[in-house]
Amino acid sequence: MKIVRFAIEKKIQYGILDGRYVRGIKGKPYRDIKPSGERYGLDEIRLLAPCTPSKIVALGLNYHSHITEMRQDAKTPANPILFIKPATSVIGPEDKIIYPPSSTRVDYEGEMGVVIGKKAQWVPEEKWREYVLGYTCFNDVTARDLQSADGQWTRSKGFDTFAPMGPWIETELNPGNLLLETYLNGERKQQSSTSLLVFPVPKLVSFISHVMTLLPGDVIATGTPAGIGPMQSGDTVEVKIEGIGTLRNYVVKF
Repeated sequence: MKIVRFAIEKKIQYGILDGRYVRGIKGKPYRDIKPSGERYGLDEIRLLAPCTPSKIVALGLNYHSHITEMRQDAKTPANPILFIKPATSVIGPEDKIIYPPSSTRVDYEGEMGVVIGKKAQWVPEEKWREYVLGYTCFNDVTARDLQSADGQWTRSKGFDTFAPMGPWIETELNPGNLLLETYLNGERKQQSSTSLLVFPVPKLVSFISHVMTLLPGDVIATGTPAGIGPMQSGDTVEVKIEGIGTLRNYVVKF
């Protein structure tokens, strides 16, 4: 099932994608999904970011290939490296990534996002699935020069528009072995599999929930593989994940 969040005229609501149509649902999709009886064609609506997280908990250095790419010692972290992207950084499919004037290098980082379905606190690893609504494509946009200059990641990861996600939440999926690709202007830049995550989804849900409470709609951005690189104004970036779909965004100047 593909859950979408969309705008039609001045109304924002959730729905279920059914081919070329979206069937509306009542309220939010975190409890029982109840049809509203409304149906819209995709050409009648605008897809938005598929959820409104209170926070995005992101992972650094969670693919061995990216560790090698970023670290000379290539040392694997003993525990997941966490950082937060603010809710104000979220944008949806076909939206614009704004290149901030304070940066001279802004990079794409294609990732799989895990969307939390119910309040998660102190979750045992074997029960992780009870707390996950589904999965989406995510781009952990990063001002690489500011990341290096600051020595910590809040500013470089937290600009408005630096958390594109979508185009929907896929609920019927095993996240353990999915092809992940990132394309810049049609050229493939990243290719890997979620089977190569250093810390897989069950571990991440449990570990993070022992640090902070995850709320419905929160997103775990699971990390990026090797192949990160810069974007320029005028570029088109796409994150494609097997079984989910394609997240497409456009880079523009501030």
